[in-house]
Amino acid sequence: MQMSDFDYVLPDERIAQTPIEPRDSARLLVAGDPVRHLHVFDLPDLLLPGDLLVVNETRVIPARLRLHRATGGAAEVLLLEATNGARTEWEALVRPGKKLKVGEELFAGDVPLVRIGERTTAGDTFHVALLGPTDGSESLETLDTYGEMPLPPYITERLDDPDRYQTIYANEPGSAAAPTAGLHFTSELFDRLDARGVNRATVELVVGLDTFQPISTDNPLDHPMHTERYRVPPETMQQCIDTRAAGGRVVAVGTTAVRALESAAKLGELAGRTNIFIHEGFDWQVVDVLMTNFHLPKTTLLMMIDAFAGPVWRDLYAEAIQREYRFLSFGDAMLLERASR
Repeated sequence: MQMSDFDYVLPDERIAQTPIEPRDSARLLVAGDPVRHLHVFDLPDLLLPGDLLVVNETRVIPARLRLHRATGGAAEVLLLEATNGARTEWEALVRPGKKLKVGEELFAGDVPLVRIGERTTAGDTFHVALLGPTDGSESLETLDTYGEMPLPPYITERLDDPDRYQTIYANEPGSAAAPTAGLHFTSELFDRLDARGVNRATVELVVGLDTFQPISTDNPLDHPMHTERYRVPPETMQQCIDTRAAGGRVVAVGTTAVRALESAAKLGELAGRTNIFIHEGFDWQVVDVLMTNFHLPKTTLLMMIDAFAGPVWRDLYAEAIQREYRFLSFGDAMLLERASR
């Protein structure tokens, strides 16, 4: 396996800079023979009564803090995941990481907001303390005051409505990035899926560092996966089992829902931490259909798509580019059935 196996040319003009309105008017490439070019609002016609739609209900927090050092130099902290229940201790990406010292405080205006701790064992992130708040609710209020929504670096346009980088069903706050396939859903679309007889269930996966990290090794299989916190409610896993037993399909909305479901099945634990690495040859146990956005080249997300759909992904991506689909977080979506089904 080589890095080039997961590379393709993504023209800059294909990267969506702003979300489309309404949410479910995004285009939907439906894999098959022939490939169909529809819209997300067509999803009720593509799913079947008895299918189970599984969504990741994690909520994005305003985790990007633009700060400055006591000397006046600029600094930036991207909070990835709280490491204590009070949400006062975090794992974070920090810039400029090589210049900041352990114990150094970073400021928002005159307010000391973050204290730098030791590097984590992974080496590319830091332990940091969020100063001032004493419990989780106050910590989140601090982030609401000083933080920004952590849009990916390839999005350069200003987001006027921060809720547009949030699914309508987001619940538990904690993620540093949105589960972007879920951004396409509206209440009206859910009503139509309900009327179609499509069931719905939730999982939680806190989207972390690997969303921001390209594959860093010559051999993609050597790429170190960071752990992410996941939770699959017992009723969700039972719904998956019952759905498949009855001949229905488990339809995961986004790669994060896939990671949560397949981690629970593989590890035998409904909640915990996972560094599951899904690539060619993966033993799929839960997910039958995947709705997902288009991903960056040379990423573990693209390796997952290859494992799920097979090498046909190259043809699908090439057709999407040729037909001017919008790519990445604010882009269009595709619907894939697992190749091994």
